[in-house]
Amino acid sequence: MATEQRASERDVPFETLSGHPIEPLYTADDLAGHDADRDEGRPGEFPYTRGVYESMYRGRLWTMRQFAGFGTVEETNKRFRYLLDHGQTGLSTAFDMPTLMGLDSDHDRSFGEVGVEGVALDTVDDMETLFDGIPLDEVTVSMTINAPAAILLAFYVIAAEEKGIQPHELGGTIQTDILKEYMAQKEWCFPVEPAMRLVTDMVEWCAREMPRWHPISISGYHIREAGSTAQQELAFTLKNGLTYVERAVERGLDVDEFAPRLSFFFNAHIDFFEEIAKYRAARRIWARELRDTFGARDPRSMLMRTHTQTAGVSLTAQQPLVNIVRTTIEAMAGVLGGTQSMHTNSYDEALALPTEEAVRIALRTQQVIAHESGITNTVDPLGGSYFVEKLTDEMEAAAYDYFARIDELGGMVAAVESNFPQREISDAAFEHQAALEKGDRIMVGVNAFEVEDDELTEIHRPDPAAEQRQRERLARTLADRDGAAADAALDRLRDASATEQNLMPLLLDCARARVTEGEMIKAMQSVFGTYTETPVY
Repeated sequence: MATEQRASERDVPFETLSGHPIEPLYTADDLAGHDADRDEGRPGEFPYTRGVYESMYRGRLWTMRQFAGFGTVEETNKRFRYLLDHGQTGLSTAFDMPTLMGLDSDHDRSFGEVGVEGVALDTVDDMETLFDGIPLDEVTVSMTINAPAAILLAFYVIAAEEKGIQPHELGGTIQTDILKEYMAQKEWCFPVEPAMRLVTDMVEWCAREMPRWHPISISGYHIREAGSTAQQELAFTLKNGLTYVERAVERGLDVDEFAPRLSFFFNAHIDFFEEIAKYRAARRIWARELRDTFGARDPRSMLMRTHTQTAGVSLTAQQPLVNIVRTTIEAMAGVLGGTQSMHTNSYDEALALPTEEAVRIALRTQQVIAHESGITNTVDPLGGSYFVEKLTDEMEAAAYDYFARIDELGGMVAAVESNFPQREISDAAFEHQAALEKGDRIMVGVNAFEVEDDELTEIHRPDPAAEQRQRERLARTLADRDGAAADAALDRLRDASATEQNLMPLLLDCARARVTEGEMIKAMQSVFGTYTETPVY
């Protein structure tokens, strides 16, 4: 009777955030059917379920890489220096909407958006100022940009080159995951096939010129932020990654030539154990597919190294300080799941770009977990948990079910063009929102435990003059450059776009000539065309 009474106090369903039923107790019987490939093994050994490195955080902590970017490049450079001074160990760059869409700051569609939700960047001069005083051969840098990623990489390479730093000395990551843009984030410049060609150009060039650089960060984060389940995030992200591998192999690259420099970017959501199982299943699937499907021989090709960011979509404008608790739980899931790099969201991000105080607390959250919690004292402390291992198996099975459905459609590019993943994500988002509105799922401060008048006294306010300053900076660059050299570089890029030539050297030439991002995009669009999405709602 006592047990029944305790159970009756809960009106929410016993299931994961993704709606998967949870049993009241898990035992060894739930793990029946493990085959040899799914044995956990040891950390640092195939299939890497328990972690990609033998010693994990006993040997080296994850990189603490807080995302930052707003206003002008000078303002973001100041925030970068602030974060480095407070113990951050890597830089991660957020760009504004015009930059993400391949538009210059003086474009009509950029009005009102320049520097608002990321830093504005138009030319290589901006890139040089963004990282002024920061040793690019010592600090690893991540750039979250996709459709124009090849152009931003060219700016970065030339900015470093003009400081005397060669491409092979640069370490870091650029996102470049264009398939998830069509699925979730909706920032594109070209049709799918030309966009995939540009991604493969980058992978090929980086494999040979930038051995320390990750040319793609295959991203489930935005898929999850768009409303997917954990299972969909896992399946679509991995299938995207496998598609990039296919294209590079078709280009003539040996899988071991580039696969060690592919990385992943996952969401750390609020369902603690489901997230941990997701990371474990992801490593296992990636290792198996790279070895058995693509014939990888180098163990580094099979290692899924991942960056993790706590879930922005889980943050609430209501009672925003409670977001510190959410972020802590999500960060712990990322650590116990075995991430190599992490960004923790700030408590005020449902309201505005984070203040310095909020960013500091987000960074301190990681530092407390790393240095005070004891979580890092042993490798894979949840390995062997009946519950975690069963969830891991179920996650893996769900991913392979989606793989089969995607293959039936002709592969991931065909699936995206037919809007299959888009529909799956939108349906999941609708179902989650309906559960909140009906009260079937509790969100503290939103549909339960509400309070009145719980607003923050300080939030970040965009500088209204920043847009004009950026436009003036762009105008100076255009006035000072060699116009004939810029035009000639653009003509060569346009001509090469109509061939099968790798475009990275042409983009580097354009960057040196101070050609803008928007000019390069327009030149390629004259050959590739543009893209319009077919609505799925």
